[in-house]
Amino acid sequence: MSEATDQTLRLCDFLVRQNLVGADACERALRQARAESARLETALLDGDFISEADLLPALSDFYRMPVVDIRDIDVDPEAAALLPSRFANHHSILPYARENGALRVALPPGFDILALDGARVHTGLRVEPALCRRDIIQNAIRKHYGFAADTVERMSEDQGLHLEVLDGGPAGGQDQDMVNTAPVVRFVDQVLLEALKERATDIHVEPFENALRIRMRVDGMLFEQPAPPGILRFHPAIVSRIKIMADMDIAEKRLPQDGRVKLRVAGEEIDLRISTVPTPHGESVEIRILRRAMMLMGLGELGMSDAALTTIRRAIRRPNGIILVTGPTGSGKTTTLYSALNEINSEDKKIITIEDPVEYMLRGVNQMQVKPGIGLSFASGLRSILRHDPDVIMVGEIRDAETAEIAIRSALTGHLVFSTLHTNDACGAITRLLDMGIEPFLAASSLRMVVAQRLIRMLCPRCKEETEYDAETLRRAGLPAETSMRLFQARGCDHCRQQGYTDRTGIYEILTLDDILRLQIVDRSSTDEIRRTAMDSGMTTLRQDGWDKVRRGFTSLEEVLRVTRKD
Repeated sequence: MSEATDQTLRLCDFLVRQNLVGADACERALRQARAESARLETALLDGDFISEADLLPALSDFYRMPVVDIRDIDVDPEAAALLPSRFANHHSILPYARENGALRVALPPGFDILALDGARVHTGLRVEPALCRRDIIQNAIRKHYGFAADTVERMSEDQGLHLEVLDGGPAGGQDQDMVNTAPVVRFVDQVLLEALKERATDIHVEPFENALRIRMRVDGMLFEQPAPPGILRFHPAIVSRIKIMADMDIAEKRLPQDGRVKLRVAGEEIDLRISTVPTPHGESVEIRILRRAMMLMGLGELGMSDAALTTIRRAIRRPNGIILVTGPTGSGKTTTLYSALNEINSEDKKIITIEDPVEYMLRGVNQMQVKPGIGLSFASGLRSILRHDPDVIMVGEIRDAETAEIAIRSALTGHLVFSTLHTNDACGAITRLLDMGIEPFLAASSLRMVVAQRLIRMLCPRCKEETEYDAETLRRAGLPAETSMRLFQARGCDHCRQQGYTDRTGIYEILTLDDILRLQIVDRSSTDEIRRTAMDSGMTTLRQDGWDKVRRGFTSLEEVLRVTRKD
């Protein structure tokens, strides 16, 4: 029996005697470890026979090795730099201190003994190991070596790439062969996969004089990914690889370009909208990630209250009229429109859309994309749509008076029309239409409903904590309160990147037109007057809907104030 096998059996017996793992479970893990040539600790964790929290202190006793949490330690950058990033990534090992000729390193359960030998060879120092959770080590490696640093090392070592030549080089097969070489492809793939794992909606690749910045937008907030050293010189190759994926011209670096990529990842279809713009230090790339599962949601999944859901469903089943969805860019307007169209889509309805761009293909819906370069605008496309006998029309955005007038007249002639406007609230949409030159009686006759919306971050269920807010604080925030209230607030943990929030939901303000409001529109009443009348009739404002989600523990008071500060 080898020494390693003997130690594995002793560890199994130790865990059983500590009542941490049953004898049968440990035997199954042993068989799994032998079949996969893995460590027993890895098999125990992979098979959910024991949690990492329970296993770490037991391994500390067995191996006589301390347990550390490197989140609580100021990792020495010079110590971390003693090991190549590829070695650190491969073995999940992180040097965190160098002291008196010894290198202190953090290792996960199931660590490779060769990692310790390799660390000694690489550094020439005595190695003092400590145990740490694997996810904590991997996050720290990303932080100190940079995102995908091991791939960048391979790019640097591959002498056949000659990546610098791409800066201003001609388009052609040779350049395409360069940027399609494995390290560059792998790096771009890693960026995309990381963004999908983090639920990012956008990726920004931004070159500056001395650095390449990679940022991702998660839950509406931008976060910078730690960039590995030396990544800037590969920027032209990275941009060219992205352009090739999107069928864009890699030789044209002076003009903005747009492209599109469709991917399938783990069975999920994902669309990427790619845009490049020239800057003094190279091309900046923006990648919008469109996930079908997120876009094609049911109305009931958007976060509306039961009353709001009932009101909207009643309106979208009307045979005619115009329904507007308002809000700033990135507030979920398109998702709401797609959800509404999906709900009423049936064989007996012809639905046609004109969008800029078409974000997702809807089954059974005729979709058209505007192309201003050849004269296909929202207005001209809408005129053509009316000759195709539609029941329902969706106009991606009302940008000008011509589009607004055609949309409103379409609603008056028996069509149900959906569209969006960029206004701060529901009542402001009416004023915006009148400012565009729409006659008040046309707006009053055609409008059925205006929905204003925002996206707010939801509290992380793993770390949210209850806190008491006194009545004065609540009143200053605009929340009517006579006594103090206990509400949840964000704290932050590893699960939510220390932000305290995961995922988003919508808050909604729904203005339904009645006879009194129609008279006010005809009389050109101000936005404030229309708003007061609507609230007297029971309209819930964005902030009020947000307060409801605060009381129910979905989000925090601070998040609602951040999103509705203009409400």
